[in-house]
Amino acid sequence: MTAYEKVLAARDAKKLTTVDYISHMFGESFFELHGDRRYADDKAVIAGLAMLYDTPVTVIGLEKGRNTKERMERNFGQAHPEGYRKALRLMKQAEKFHRPVLCFVDTSGAYPGIGAEERGQGQAIAENIMEMMTLKTPILTVLIGEGGSGGALALAVADEVWMMENSVYSVISPEGCASILWKDSTKAPQAAEALKMTAQDLFDLGVVERIIRQPGADDTAMFESLKLLISRTLEKNLALSADELTEARYERFRKIGCPQENK
Repeated sequence: MTAYEKVLAARDAKKLTTVDYISHMFGESFFELHGDRRYADDKAVIAGLAMLYDTPVTVIGLEKGRNTKERMERNFGQAHPEGYRKALRLMKQAEKFHRPVLCFVDTSGAYPGIGAEERGQGQAIAENIMEMMTLKTPILTVLIGEGGSGGALALAVADEVWMMENSVYSVISPEGCASILWKDSTKAPQAAEALKMTAQDLFDLGVVERIIRQPGADDTAMFESLKLLISRTLEKNLALSADELTEARYERFRKIGCPQENK
């Protein structure tokens, strides 16, 4: 598949969304929590508590919805400031009880509307990035579709970032990039190649640690394998002290862009 074909696959309305991953991996153990305690509950962000085998975890994800009605309700996965503040509230709660945090990312970006800007969209994203960098509990982020700009990064400052094989992760969409560089959005396929936004590109650059095979709706074995892999990774990081954990997270981001250190 070309880079732009991967972009289209990441946007495919038939692919599994965050609620599907939560349902397959955690079932009835997932208990959703709501609200940011400041303004409202943002349905673009689904968050709550779940059991990963015998370990309690905090699960947070960006949810696009699976049909037109759901997508309208979830704002097409574009979170408002209150969504990111809800996520941060539950991350700080997880830190208090030393629960690992698991994030699922699938968004074209944070909502760019006037209301979101008035309520501090940029500040909410910045606060998440700052707080996640020093959060004293393990964080693992999995990109399951689109990972667009700061809207994705606000849930992706983690100890490790994994990507599904048909997901993408970039500072801008190929169409937006093409419109800026060439004043022609039809050159999006060229922009997608240049942006190095596919899972393989980002793995080669040291931006993500693992590429996961895209599971189907009935792929029970794949979900169980993913669940086990997540459990082992979080268990490994739970064994670290708070200082070791945050120092390793800091160093992970410091070495991005230094090819000699990523080899």
